Parts: sequence; structure tokens; C-alpha cells
Amino acid sequence: MLKGLGLSLGAYAAFTIVLTFATIAVSLVVSTLIVWRRSDDRMALMVALMLVTLAPINAASTVTVSPTPWQIPNECLEFLAIVLVMFVFLLFPNGQFVPRWTRWTLVVSLAGQVPNIFFPNASFTRNTHAAAVGYFLLVSEAAVLVGVQLYRYRRVSSPMQRQQTKWVVFGMAIPTIIYFGGSALYLIFPPLAQPNLLYGAPYQLALSAIFSCLLLCFPLAVGFAMLRSRLWDIDILINRTLVYGTLTAILAIVYVGLVIGLQALLRGIISQDNSVAIVISTLAIAALFQPLRQRIQQLIDRRFYRRKYDAAKIIEVFSATLRNEVDLDQLREDLVAVVEETMQPTCVSLWLRQSSQEKKTSTYL
Repeated sequence: MLKGLGLSLGAYAAFTIVLTFATIAVSLVVSTLIVWRRSDDRMALMVALMLVTLAPINAASTVTVSPTPWQIPNECLEFLAIVLVMFVFLLFPNGQFVPRWTRWTLVVSLAGQVPNIFFPNASFTRNTHAAAVGYFLLVSEAAVLVGVQLYRYRRVSSPMQRQQTKWVVFGMAIPTIIYFGGSALYLIFPPLAQPNLLYGAPYQLALSAIFSCLLLCFPLAVGFAMLRSRLWDIDILINRTLVYGTLTAILAIVYVGLVIGLQALLRGIISQDNSVAIVISTLAIAALFQPLRQRIQQLIDRRFYRRKYDAAKIIEVFSATLRNEVDLDQLREDLVAVVEETMQPTCVSLWLRQSSQEKKTSTYL
């Protein structure tokens, strides 16, 4: 595959090493900032330690293919990373077990990982199906972690803690969706799975590179969550990601369909090559971009941001009536109604300051 793309094995190895060290560097920088700014927060320190152990774990695992002096340190590092990940997601964001019984699921799951990590080739591990048991316990604990975070988000977390949860979920979701979405294209377009074909090799290399780069999203998102910096910007990021992610997927499908369909049509009518089909498809995509983006934005706002969408519509209507309204009492009633519908406060009071002319008149009287 590398020879077909004109790349050497050394260039690919250098690319992999650069991405690995970039991940380690970003994780170390974020961990240092967390320790520096949140040294009095036990949860923040645990998250920082988790980032430090997660960053080099992939690089260390590639070194220990066979028994070497690095095998035991690598096994300890792998087990520590698993322990910290489970601890962090069970305790995040307030540092407490909620519900309390989740601590016992942690103990059982970690006990099931010991044979697979430290004694993978031992006879008792292979004969007792410890690998299958450990994998089942790991998957079960992952399901518990997801359920715990959902329960916390809906029942326990404060507004600030919910924003922290959104940041962490966003940092995990982006690379996961890209990886599984890109892998799903193998089922739709089987030639992409063939590394020796014209389209397969570049696609597989591009998908691997994009996924490796997007792994940097996780430490950065965790850093924003723990430093509590610009927490409310995550709503804008999620909104834009939903809009442009959906838009990109739809336009890609439309583009591929147009190219394939027009190639077949033009070849049969005017015996043209695929250059005409590509030009027409590109112009169609350019024409569809803006109206399709606006339509997707409206659909996502209605579905996921209904309260903000309704508030924007109410303010827009009020702005239109404000230009023509001259009755001060009616304007006061409309303003109070708009505040109640958009912000839903417990009480509303409106105070109008007297003008200087009115003050002079009341003084003379």
C-alpha cells in the first residue's frame, strides 16, 4: 500500500512517531496546566494522572511484542491506565461515587483484568477462559460507566458540571464517530477495503491519519472541562459539529451519486469522460451548500435547541412589532411577556426612569 502511494516505510514510521509524540506532548501540557491551576482539586489531579498514563500507552504496547525488559513496566502502565480511566469516569465530575454501589463493580472489573494483563500466556489463564471473562467484565463496566454518567447528568450534576460532561463526551465522540463512520464506508463501497486499489490505499491512510489527529481532541476537551475555561462554548461547538458534520455527509453522498450517475449518462449520450461529470457535480454541490446548511441548521435548532430556537423567534417577532408600537403601556406589556416566554424567570418587574423634562414638570407642580 505504501509503495503504491509513493511513500517509504521510513516516512510512514516517521509520521506515526510524530503523531505519537504530539499526543504525548499535548497530554503532558494539559496535565501540567491542570495541576498548576487546580492543585487543590482531587478530581483534577486524578484526571491529570490519567492523561499522563493514557498518552504513552499505545507507543509502549508496540514495543513489547515479545518478552523484553519493558514488558513488566508496560503491563503495570496498562493496568494503571485502566484503573484511572474507570476511577475518573465513575467519579467525574464531583469526585464521589454516585450511586455508591458502583465502587463494587469497579473492584470486580479490575480483578477480572489481572490475569489478562499480567499473565496472558499462563496455563490457568487459557484453561479457565479468563480472557473471555475479563473482556465481558470490561464491556459490562463500560456500560456501567455510560449509565452512571447519564444518571449524573440528568439527576445529580449542576449546570456547570453538565457543561464539563459535555466537553469530555465531545472529546471522545468526535474521533469515535469519525473512525466508525469511516469504517462503515467499507460496507457501502467495498473497493475502499482493498489496499492495492487506486482508491483503497489513499482512503485507508487518510482515515488512519485523521483518526490519529483527532485523538488530540480528548486531552484538549478534558483540559477545558477541568480548568472550567469557556465551558459554555461547548454548546456552540456541538451545534456547529452537528450542522457541518451532517452537511458534509449529505454533500459527500450527493457528490458521489452525481459523479457516478452523470458518468453513466454522459458516456451513453455524448461519449464524454468523467471530467464533465465532475464539473457538473461540483457546481451542483456549490449551489446546494448554503440552502442545505440553513435547512439543517433550522432542523437541528428545532430538535436539540428548541428553547433557544423559540426564544430567537419570539425576539424576532417582538423586534418587528417594536418598530410600529407607540403606546408605552402596550409596549411594557409586550416586553414583560417576551421576557417571561424566553427567560422564564420566577418574577418580572419593570422600572421606567423618568426623563429630565418629566422631572422638571413634577418639580414645578
